[in-house]
Amino acid sequence: MKEVTEEKLSKYFAITKEAMDMAFDSKNRLNMVAERNDFKDMIERYYSDAEHFKKKGDWINAFAALNYAHGWLDAGARIGLFDVHNSKLFTVDDN
Repeated sequence: MKEVTEEKLSKYFAITKEAMDMAFDSKNRLNMVAERNDFKDMIERYYSDAEHFKKKGDWINAFAALNYAHGWLDAGARIGLFDVHNSKLFTVDDN
């Protein structure tokens, strides 16, 4: 596939939103409040950027922004800022 379809973009918006909700509702295993808040801020900004680009019809940049948001989610999960155990939404173990 060489293009971002509306279906694919909608799918990744839903996946990223589900991961955001799970991460933001989770505990912080490291007790690093400022760092967690910084990650949440970056995730929200990239997600907001994705919505902005989608409204403008710029699906490529919307998709890119979603990937950045999800990258921050994965990084936060891997280092313990988000205590999540869902390998379908994050690059973490289910344990």
